[in-house]
Amino acid sequence: MDVSLVRWPEEQLRRSHLRAAGEPVLLLVESDAPPPEVDDWLEDWVRLPAVDEDVRARVRTLSERARQRRGVTLDPQGRLHRGERWVALSPLEMRIVEPMVERFGRVTSRETVIQRAWPEGLPNRNALDAHLLRLRRRVEAIGLEIRTVRSRGYALQARVHAPTSADRGDPGPHQLADLSTGLSGSSQRTAANG
Repeated sequence: MDVSLVRWPEEQLRRSHLRAAGEPVLLLVESDAPPPEVDDWLEDWVRLPAVDEDVRARVRTLSERARQRRGVTLDPQGRLHRGERWVALSPLEMRIVEPMVERFGRVTSRETVIQRAWPEGLPNRNALDAHLLRLRRRVEAIGLEIRTVRSRGYALQARVHAPTSADRGDPGPHQLADLSTGLSGSSQRTAANG
């Protein structure tokens, strides 16, 4: 996936067009310009002059995000797909997640979700929160998450995997205890992960 490099603030109009088209954008911010507000999952920025390695890393990340976004669809039968994997959703869950799929990786306002799910009005104050809790558990199975963006709404995105101590190869507390008793920490990790 190609990532467009856009000079900021000179190419604001080009940025708007690329965002509207759902294309990934890396903003190259002039040294004396204030940083741009970035609220799109397919957008990032770097201040100039920038190290080539940093620019390449951000381009790779944006390209991967764009690839992930393209694989997320909601079919008329109520299945939310991510690549070859899918989960079945109820009609109400479909209406809740549909605007988030349309804006994958970007914030969808709480008001928009409520209007789409309950056109006649929210049945009670906690209805959306209760349904989102169940929906979050369901979409985790296909590697997605619904992130709450305080005072703004929700974003459906690929689940961010926080590395554990075992992923990094660092001894966790349980492994240190095992090592002190003469057990191999690596055999414990293998058994737990595999």
